[in-house]
Amino acid sequence: TYADLLVLPEGERWELLDGEAYMMGQPTTAHQRALGDLFYQLYAFLKGKPCEAFPAPFGVRLFPKADKSDDTVFEPDIVVVCDASKISDRGCNGAPDLVIEILSPSTATNDLLSKFNKYHDAGVREYWIVDIDKRSVAVYHFEKNGFLPAIHTVNEDGALAVNVLPGCTVDLKAVFAERP
Repeated sequence: TYADLLVLPEGERWELLDGEAYMMGQPTTAHQRALGDLFYQLYAFLKGKPCEAFPAPFGVRLFPKADKSDDTVFEPDIVVVCDASKISDRGCNGAPDLVIEILSPSTATNDLLSKFNKYHDAGVREYWIVDIDKRSVAVYHFEKNGFLPAIHTVNEDGALAVNVLPGCTVDLKAVFAERP
């Protein structure tokens, strides 16, 4: 449960999926570069606005319970939260508005299937899955009625609009830039 996570040794990162604990591995340099650039662009756009962007590690309790018995807690790569009442000193209590996961070999199955369903069920409004190897981003817009209206994949040749943040676009050339 979430209460169990709170007593683990400092520095260990775990996620919970339906009561099953998964230790978080160390991300690759390419993963961290993409995360840093995405976060930088979102942070710069949101500066002085009511929504906030947070990079991992930042716990997300999708279905928070007062007694901390919730059995699903994730640490997405980046979240954007527009409801300040959801932000606590330990993360986000409830569904963020935007969740970004950068695929890693060890987490890809959970990101594409299990987390996808949990984010949808919790009411996340927009979910991005960034694939560094394919240099693409799959964007899922979840509607309040539970339907998934469209999937958009955009490659590194263009800017990607953030649906839940009107006026915000992300420069994918920067995210997927080759570095020494």
